[in-house]
Parts: sequence; structure tokens; C-alpha cells
Amino acid sequence: MLTFLALASVVLLGIVPEQSQAIVIYTGWERHGLVGSDIRLSCSFFSWRWTSEDVTFSWTYRPDGSRDSISIFHYTSGVAYVDNKGPFRDRLEFVGNPGRRDGSILLKNLDFNDNGTFTCDAKNPPDIVGRPSSVRLLVFEKVPIQAGVITGAIIGVVLGLLVLIVVIYYLMRFLVARRVFSLSVSKHGKKKKEGSQQRQASSLLSFVHIPSSSSSSLPSAYFPHTLHHMCTST
Repeated sequence: MLTFLALASVVLLGIVPEQSQAIVIYTGWERHGLVGSDIRLSCSFFSWRWTSEDVTFSWTYRPDGSRDSISIFHYTSGVAYVDNKGPFRDRLEFVGNPGRRDGSILLKNLDFNDNGTFTCDAKNPPDIVGRPSSVRLLVFEKVPIQAGVITGAIIGVVLGLLVLIVVIYYLMRFLVARRVFSLSVSKHGKKKKEGSQQRQASSLLSFVHIPSSSSSSLPSAYFPHTLHHMCTST
């Protein structure tokens, strides 16, 4: 009975231990940098709870060709700690804002030996369960053109060619239709002209035709003179 009352009082007073929830951590996927330049490696997280005063950030580094990772940075209780023996002991700066869930770091004076994988882990107590996120750093003497730029250029060229082909197709159709229309109008006009000439010739023949019964009563000189007069007037 006493045990039941104790449990009930705990529930009523709301002092049940708070359960932790998953935390999601974000970094970039791949970063490119130039030899001698500085680069920012971003790290942030998502948590359902308010940002805790005990939030922590940790960064590790695994060089290319190596299986082992080394700790290069740790932030806890408002204090940033940089590894004083690693390859970034004099070239790493904390540029994040823990209050805004930002645990970014800045790497200075990059070198070819800095190529590798950087992993960020964050905790926002009581949310401490989450999978760390990694970003790969590639250092070049000259930053290469990224694949996305090349792909975008290829797509642009293909689309441009398609538009050009469509324009040429419709232009050819317009020119052909115009040519057919011109030929049709020309042919129709020629037929109309020939019909008019035929009607004029028929009218001429019907006019000069004199019935045989009355031809004997007219002077013989009448026909040439009349025909000549009509032809001249025509």
C-alpha cells in the first residue's frame, strides 16, 4: 500500500525521470578547398527540446588512407577545447554558436595533407542519442569544376538544340505553306486569265457571225471593214 502511494505521488508531482529522444545531426557531404585558404565546416543538429546549457559538440578527423580517427575539437559547458597535439592545433578555430545549435569550425591554411573525413557529434541533454554526421574535405591547388556545373551545362546545350530544331521545323513549315499558297494563287490567276480570253474570243466570234439568209443583201466590203474595226477596238 505504501509502495502504491509513493508511486502515485511521484506521478502526481511530475517527477518522473525525463526520457531522452533522438537527435539528428547535419553536416555537408563534401567540401572543396584551395591550398593555403581557409574553409568552414558546418555542423548543426535538430532536437525536440530547447537548447540545453549542457550542449556539447565534438569533432574527429580521419586522414585519407587511414582507419583511425583522432579527436581535434570538443565543446562543453561553454568552453571550446582544441587538441594541442594534432595536425590542426594551430589552425582550428571554433566559429559556431551553441545557443543556435551551431557547432561549426574553421580550418586555416589548408594543406594537401588535410584531405580526409571530418565527423561531428552533438548532444543536447537529455537528448544524447544520435548518429554523428561526416563531411569529406578535398584540398586542391585549383578547385575543379563540380559535376553539377558540367551536368547543368550539358542539359542547357541539349535544351538549346531542341529549341533550335523546333524553331527550324516550324520555319520550314511556314515557308512551304507560303510557297504552296503562292503557287495556288498564281495557278488560279492564270486559269482566270485564260477563261477571260476564251470568253472574249467567243464574244468576238458570235459578233462577227452573220446568218446566211441576210449575207447576200449586205455589201461584200462590209465584212472586212467590220472585222478590222472590231479587232482594232479590241
